[in-house]
Amino acid sequence: MASRYAGHAMGLGEAMKVAGLGCRSGVPVHEVLAALTAALAEHGLVGSALGALATIPIRAQEPALQEAARLLSLPLTVPSAEDLQQAETLTHSSASLDATGLACASEAAAIAAVGRNGILLGPRLVIGNVTCAIAICKEGS
Repeated sequence: MASRYAGHAMGLGEAMKVAGLGCRSGVPVHEVLAALTAALAEHGLVGSALGALATIPIRAQEPALQEAARLLSLPLTVPSAEDLQQAETLTHSSASLDATGLACASEAAAIAAVGRNGILLGPRLVIGNVTCAIAICKEGS
């Protein structure tokens, strides 16, 4: 899979937005969609505002994440391990650190997917067994 997503065509000044997702194995797609909807609403956004979904390598083949991407007609991107490690997260979860080696998988995936100049809109949101964080990057940043 590609390590970055260039985004859909955007107008000048429009920011690329990526939803980073973390989850437990076997999570149902409705939990993924609920977490996405809640995280977007938290920031006054709708699904059509997203350019991609992102996750970490160990979740890249998770059926619910792939199905959510398909239902939303968005690519599911997987940033490189190096980019994930360099991502600065707002949340520091010992459970995530133990399971993935990342302080927060969803935040790291979101920020790594938008690139070096990306920023998180806020800390990750937890809905059931899914975490979701939204990151943005201004075009040309």
